[in-house]
Amino acid sequence: MKNILAFGDSLTWGFEAGTFARHPFEVRWPNALAAGLNGKARVIEEGMNGRTTVFPDPTDIAERNGAVALPMLLTTHQPLDLVIIMLGTNDIKYANRCRAFDASMGMVRLIEIVQRFPWIKTASPPQILIMAPPALCKTNDEWFNDLWGHAIEESKLFARHYARVAEEMGVHFFDAGTVAKTDPTDGGHIDARSTQALGVALVPVVKKILSL
Repeated sequence: MKNILAFGDSLTWGFEAGTFARHPFEVRWPNALAAGLNGKARVIEEGMNGRTTVFPDPTDIAERNGAVALPMLLTTHQPLDLVIIMLGTNDIKYANRCRAFDASMGMVRLIEIVQRFPWIKTASPPQILIMAPPALCKTNDEWFNDLWGHAIEESKLFARHYARVAEEMGVHFFDAGTVAKTDPTDGGHIDARSTQALGVALVPVVKKILSL
């Protein structure tokens, strides 16, 4: 059986807009992907609300810097056949106000961590798939509008910058925004249908990458 790590933020965790609850297990995209692989791979959910690529968030008690967390998770879950990374939305929100380009440079660092990681001798380095998160959208929720309303146009640039990074770094790329749209309830998270659709759409992509 193949082992896949799904590394991301609240879109991977399954944050349900408007409720602050979590989408049901079976519709969250890592689990929808696993179901579509029919037992040929184990997909490890590793989503954290607020996680960034490489930027610290001084507003939260938890460590949200993905570059800090990733080496620990690679150690914990090795050997791995594929690492899927979808991050960036939190890079451009209030705490950091970075650009999509800056998030793509953070993604470069995460790719390097996986590629240069000291894997156990019995393991081969995994394949890497980076995903551009879906663009933010307008919301009437005042708090969330203050959080990331300023970054809607910037978020539309994720796919272009991430595709370039994938080509330069020799990894795989998928634009989540082609199948998942953000929920106007809060402007940044995806509803149950979108997260499940993302997992389903990834099934043929992952099968091709892993020759399943």
